[in-house]
Amino acid sequence: MSFAAVQRILGILLTVFSLTLLPPLVLALLAQDGAAVAFATAFALTLGVGVLSWLPVRGTKRELRLRDGFIVVVMFWTVLSAIGALPFVLAEDPHLSLTDAVFESVSGLTTTGATVITSLDGLPMSILYYRQQLQWLGGMGIIVLAVAVLPMLGIGGMQLYRAETPGPMKDNKLTPRITETAKALWYIYLGLTIACGFFYWLAGMSVFDAVGHAFSTVAIGGFSPHDASIGYFDSSAVDLVAVVFMFVAGINFSLHFFAWRYVSVKHYTQDPEFRAYAFFLMVISLLVIAALLYFGIFASAVSGERLDVGAPPLTR
Repeated sequence: MSFAAVQRILGILLTVFSLTLLPPLVLALLAQDGAAVAFATAFALTLGVGVLSWLPVRGTKRELRLRDGFIVVVMFWTVLSAIGALPFVLAEDPHLSLTDAVFESVSGLTTTGATVITSLDGLPMSILYYRQQLQWLGGMGIIVLAVAVLPMLGIGGMQLYRAETPGPMKDNKLTPRITETAKALWYIYLGLTIACGFFYWLAGMSVFDAVGHAFSTVAIGGFSPHDASIGYFDSSAVDLVAVVFMFVAGINFSLHFFAWRYVSVKHYTQDPEFRAYAFFLMVISLLVIAALLYFGIFASAVSGERLDVGAPPLTR
């Protein structure tokens, strides 16, 4: 294993990741929400660490082997989680502890959706955007994005792709070149995000909320700029957009690629994974609908009444 080659890759990946701190920095400057210094500092630190890691080994020319790819992926996600926590630590609001900041960063990048932050509605706009962007980047995997970029820098990306991609599809390239495969996946991911944001906007969301919730929906992450999450909007149209795009985003993206390439839906119906996915979703949905009807929640919503389905208060 070549530690120099691994260090070189990590340096380049961190340098590339530092660029993702620029959109929230620009938003902080435009909104004047007080978080610009935090994002500027985080950008400078991330860029500096990336460049300093790359410079000593910049002349290393060695193709990565599979185990090198595993090391890069593990180390990058570990370092990325720490770097992603910087804005939360440096910002005055919410100004999280290091532990809470790392938790928030890991939760976003792994699209877990858990959060330690309260009173989201009062946070700076740039911080709220940054949380949504973290899970969006983690949804497809920033390593897969890097695979599309690294060959331009003279670095092979196949081992990174195989190390990052789960499941039996990791050895199947959708296109002859792995770079084109990574780009195709990200184009689909980006296209779904744009479409989801557009329909959220048509459903009545503001542009900021539409973009933020599109990031969350397509990544299936769960973060929201509001404490009440999607319930903040109290809109059936918004709920419908969320349901449709979460269903689509949960499908294997290779099927989306084949459907787009061959203008056919037969790949969906012929795929056993998709059939099982759709079947279980349908069964669970029917069970939930039956439960809602049984407890009268639908009738309560239609009549405009509020139904308290919580447990009765405890008495001494």
